[in-house]
Amino acid sequence: MSSTTSNVKYHASRAAESKPLEYLARGGFIGYGIIHLLFAWIALQVAFGGSGQESDQSGALQELAGHSYGKTLLIVIAVGLVAMAIWQAFEAAIGESGEQNRTAMFERVLSGVRAVLYGYLAWMAVKVIQGANASMGDNYESKTSGLMSSSGGRWLVGLIGLVVLGIGVGMAYYGLKRKFVKHLNTGQMGQSRESIIKLGMAGYTSKGVAYGIAGLLVVIAAVNYDPEKARGLDAALKTLAGYSWGVWLLALIAAGIAAFGVYCIAQAKYRKI
Repeated sequence: MSSTTSNVKYHASRAAESKPLEYLARGGFIGYGIIHLLFAWIALQVAFGGSGQESDQSGALQELAGHSYGKTLLIVIAVGLVAMAIWQAFEAAIGESGEQNRTAMFERVLSGVRAVLYGYLAWMAVKVIQGANASMGDNYESKTSGLMSSSGGRWLVGLIGLVVLGIGVGMAYYGLKRKFVKHLNTGQMGQSRESIIKLGMAGYTSKGVAYGIAGLLVVIAAVNYDPEKARGLDAALKTLAGYSWGVWLLALIAAGIAAFGVYCIAQAKYRKI
């Protein structure tokens, strides 16, 4: 390893251990949890009576903005999400454990994906604060339609759907196998340890099912040349609500997402940062 690379990693490691960054990131987990609790509430409304809001994270942000305290809270959440994105970017660059094996490299890739996700949510929060519509559904449908009309576009859309489906399966596996536990300071949890772990299992599994359904719909849309069905997570949940059995599955998913929200809030205290 060159001295330049070692120097970069040293400074990145020092920055990642910054106490202000840690406190902001922990606050970001609380904001991330609030987003998922609102997301779950909107999904539950879709299941039993319908909702005009987008039933995804962007809808949760817009729901929050509708309250008198909403924009102030959104600013706090956006700052926390940016801190989480920076922290995960450092983890992607230097690794959490410093090891160089295959598992460590996979964790670094996951950290990079999380950095992009947190950054994207922070950007959506800023757009909502500015008064713009953060919903991506219609725009996504338009882009999908254009992509499908191009040469090989349907194959690319189908591939995107398979990737989303894979992410959903991976997320459910991550939860069911309790892979997230290694990132927690379980020794500090005391009697609440098993309850927090069960919340994480339910949350990751439910999110995995939701993303898996969304990915499957995108694949079906590519096969049938139907861009309207390739609108992502919002359309997936609303499609479920259209079936008698789907209403109850959607309610279970909403409960699981709410569990993930509570788990995120618990991470604010117990996550290794």
